[in-house]
Amino acid sequence: MSRAPSAVRPDLFEATRRTLQREPKELPPVWLYDERGSLLYESITRLPDYYLPRREAEILAARARAIAAQTEARTLVELGSGNARNTRFLLDALELERFVPFDVSEQMLRTSASAIAEAYPQVSVEPIVGDFEHDLGALPTEGPRLIALLGSTLGNLYPEQRAELLASLARELREDDTLLLGLDLVKDAARLEAAYFDRAGVTEAFVRNALAAANRELGATFEQGRFGYEPRWDPEHEWMDIALRALEAHVVAVPELKLELAFRKGERLRVEISSKFRRDALERELEPAELSVRSWWTDRRGDFAVALAS
Repeated sequence: MSRAPSAVRPDLFEATRRTLQREPKELPPVWLYDERGSLLYESITRLPDYYLPRREAEILAARARAIAAQTEARTLVELGSGNARNTRFLLDALELERFVPFDVSEQMLRTSASAIAEAYPQVSVEPIVGDFEHDLGALPTEGPRLIALLGSTLGNLYPEQRAELLASLARELREDDTLLLGLDLVKDAARLEAAYFDRAGVTEAFVRNALAAANRELGATFEQGRFGYEPRWDPEHEWMDIALRALEAHVVAVPELKLELAFRKGERLRVEISSKFRRDALERELEPAELSVRSWWTDRRGDFAVALAS
C-alpha cells in the first residue's frame, strides 16, 4: 500500500487551523473518517432513509456494461473509495489489469483492498492512502483509465474546490481516459433532511465523531453536551449544511493549533456540506475544465445520477 505525499498530519493541522478561524467555523470533513467514523458511515449506508448507495447501485447494475463498452478501461481508479461496494459492478463488467482504490482512511482502505484482491485475483489491487484534492500526482498512468468519484463524494466539496478538482482531473486525463461521477440530485427538502437525521441517531454519532477525533489528535476540549446536532437544507446553495450548534456560549481550546475558539450561543460549527446536483448545472461546472458529459443515467425515481465525462 502506498501513501500519497500529503497524507501527513501537518497538512491536515494547517487546514484545520484555517477552517476553524473562518465564519462559520468549520472542521474539515476528513476528521469524520477515522476508523470509528468509517465504520459508522458504513452503518449509515444501510439505513432505510439513506437512499444514495441503493440508487447508485441500481444505476451501476444496469449500466456497468455500457460503461465498459464506452471506456474500454484497463485501469480503474476510485477516489474516496471507502468500502468500494458499488465499485464491484464496474469490476465485474470491466476487463481490468489494475484497480487503484484511493482514500484518506487507511484502515478502511486496507480492509476493502484486501476483500477486492481476494474476490478478483486476476486484477492487481494497488491502494493509495491520500487526499484526492492534493495527491492526484500519485495515480498510476497506465491506461486507458476510468477515474471514478462515486457516492456523490463530489458534493462534499465547495464549488470552488470542485472547480479546482475538476481542473486537476482534466489535466490528468489523456485522450483515452474517462471520468465517472456519482451525483445526488436536487429533490424534496424533507426527503433530503430525513437522509441526514435518522431515528437511530447513527448519522449524528458519525458527525459527533469529528469532535472526538479532534479532541484525541489536537488535544481539543470540545464537549459533546455543549453542542446540538443540526443538519439543514440550504435552498440558496442547494446543499445540505451539516453542523453542530453551540447550546451555550463557551470557549474551546485547541492546544496543537495554539487556538482558543469562542462560541456564541446558537453558533454553528460546520462539519460537512453535501451539494445536490442538476444536469445543466453540472455541465456548466465541467465546461471551464474542458470536460463534457458523454452519458447521463439516473435511477427509476430520478433521485441519483451517474455521469460519464471526458
